[in-house]
Amino acid sequence: MSDAFLPDIVVNGDTIPANEVSAELQNHDVPQGQQAMAWRRAARALTIRTLLLQEAKKRDLVATAQNVAPGKNETETEALIRALLEQALPDTKPDETTLRAYYDANPERFRAPSLYEASHILFSADETEPARQKARAKAIAALQILSQDPEQFRKLARTESDCSSRQSDGRLGQISRGETVEAFDRMLDQLEPGSIAPEPVETRFGFHILRLDARAEGAILPFENARPRIAEATEKAAWTRAANDFVTSLVKHADISGIDMRPE
Repeated sequence: MSDAFLPDIVVNGDTIPANEVSAELQNHDVPQGQQAMAWRRAARALTIRTLLLQEAKKRDLVATAQNVAPGKNETETEALIRALLEQALPDTKPDETTLRAYYDANPERFRAPSLYEASHILFSADETEPARQKARAKAIAALQILSQDPEQFRKLARTESDCSSRQSDGRLGQISRGETVEAFDRMLDQLEPGSIAPEPVETRFGFHILRLDARAEGAILPFENARPRIAEATEKAAWTRAANDFVTSLVKHADISGIDMRPE
């Protein structure tokens, strides 16, 4: 989209040139070919930033840049917006009653990681398509054998697996969620103990025939252990709602042309 065909944006008399919107595009991920969507998101972001800076100026705010990461400080703009939000937004820190109520309503969210005992047979493959197809075909052939005789798992693991676990009949030992690749985690959650995955599990290493030998569900954590996580999530959600409400109010009372600020 050429800047020549794009409008400047005017926010309470302050102009945001179209070329500034174009420069902002790089900070917004959108599906390929959706240039119009990208431009709208960039334009909305700059409009909101302008509204916030105008409000900070109206309140005569002064802010000192803070360190936000090793070797990186806020820009003057970032510092002013932070100072404005600190002043304008209500306290979003939840009280103990709120935290306890959230915990009591969602106890399953606060389980310790489950433990699994699993075994696999790996048919390794590099990233080339011929190697992938060959490994997948081998895995499917092995699954067909196991569908007729699951007791063949041990033999196939020892003779066919490309993983060092073949020396222990394919056993991976005790693992917890996150210790293996994500595809393993998803399949282990679906399987019943003693069952074999109905299709090969593909990872960057190749194709796996996966068997869940045992599962121990993690215990629900006591409130005291779950509290820090609940407090962080609850405060973040409350802050986001408050910030959105504040920005919505600024937009509502602003004189804006060149961009539609209604929610997408």
